[in-house]
Amino acid sequence: MVISAIADTLTRGIENVTGTVSETFFEPVIRLGVTGLARSGKTVFITSLVANLMDRGRMPGLLAHSEGRILSAYLQPQPDDTLPRFDYETHLGALTSQTPTWPDSTRTVSELRLSLKVRPAGLLSGLQGPRTIHLDIVDYPGEWLLDLGLLDKSYTQWSEETLKRIADRDSAQAYLTRIAAADSTQPLDEPTAQALAASFTDYLKQARIAGFSDCTPGRFLLPGDLAGSPVLTFAPLPAQASPPRKSLWREMERRYEAYKAQVVKPFFRDHFARIDRQVVLVDALGAIHSGPQAVEDMRQAMTDILGSFRPGRNAFLSQLLMGKRVEKILFAATKADHLHHTQHPRLTGIMQALTRDARDRAQFAGAETNAMSIASLRATVEETRQHNGTALDCVRGTLLDSGKQAAFYPGDLPEDPTHLLGPAREGAEKWLDQDYQIMRFAPAKLTLKPGEGPPHIRLDRAAQFLIGDRL
Repeated sequence: MVISAIADTLTRGIENVTGTVSETFFEPVIRLGVTGLARSGKTVFITSLVANLMDRGRMPGLLAHSEGRILSAYLQPQPDDTLPRFDYETHLGALTSQTPTWPDSTRTVSELRLSLKVRPAGLLSGLQGPRTIHLDIVDYPGEWLLDLGLLDKSYTQWSEETLKRIADRDSAQAYLTRIAAADSTQPLDEPTAQALAASFTDYLKQARIAGFSDCTPGRFLLPGDLAGSPVLTFAPLPAQASPPRKSLWREMERRYEAYKAQVVKPFFRDHFARIDRQVVLVDALGAIHSGPQAVEDMRQAMTDILGSFRPGRNAFLSQLLMGKRVEKILFAATKADHLHHTQHPRLTGIMQALTRDARDRAQFAGAETNAMSIASLRATVEETRQHNGTALDCVRGTLLDSGKQAAFYPGDLPEDPTHLLGPAREGAEKWLDQDYQIMRFAPAKLTLKPGEGPPHIRLDRAAQFLIGDRL
């Protein structure tokens, strides 16, 4: 067992070295991870990014394009034969049809390779011809992301943190009542274990709907072919001093460790640890709308997420000998088109404050980070309306639920982000000054000119930060 594990590690190391040498000297590869929490817009981000890199009329902020050095861009088969291809054509069709709809959410890992033929800049431009740079985009469910934080936690730690966090949430009371009636020191009874796991899963589903971010284990929400298996049949229980062998508590602990070893670690090893650029999409407006507790939950989640990124600089020898590290991390607040552009700086400021702890840790490790507000696909237009003698900066779009056009004023975000983060850290149940509203807009019907990708807000600047230096 040990020998086979060592052999597997050495084999992977040799494959990494071979691949890195090839990438470095022949056709460079940028491996971009796209992740985020529920409803943050990962699928729309990838679809719009690829469409706008292929038809770059709306990408002036991408310097390689504005300098005229990107000669062409085209899709190719992805290098990982065991991964599903990101269904770019279907998603783009949903967004650009005569009756546009939002594409389905990410439910598994997928990949797409976009190759760009780029002319070198500077002194090399006269000595070297165009070269091909591959952009491998890896998409994976946000529900799985926070599971990476479990790798450093024991079952006791995870249970204690989870039960403390959910103690005052209404959606968790049914589960808390159930574990209060259970004796976890008694021998395992499978129907009891299944009932506890099902009750905890019901809580996770309600928590996600309520806008909370830290919904682990993520596979409980997207089980796939693991549904009903013992590796997904556990739940947090109060700590026991010396639970006997084969007790319910011991079996829950064993299944938790199996979940980490057989589900979380392979995902980290096979997909996540190979990423060298990362964008983290955040539905900050949705969390603000849900209230202070959701904002604080998101802030803690973002800090925990960063611990899994292995941030730092990819020096040549470190790539060869130790594998890739995440060099750049972009924290992007999505759905900026739900606000008038005059409020975008405030949303960016909130995003910077929301991720301050996470960004400080990444910068300390040598990674370059940035925060901005974006809209991968612009679904609204702006207008100013008079209301009781006051000019209100609104956005207008098609409501997702009714299909009707409506102008919407969401309320002013505070100039000082601490006005939001302060009550959130203090555990306030609601905002004292006002409620921040959001609307659910359908994608707008598009009329695209030749050479233009879908309309967006600052997607070109996001692309410049993430990959511009490699072009």
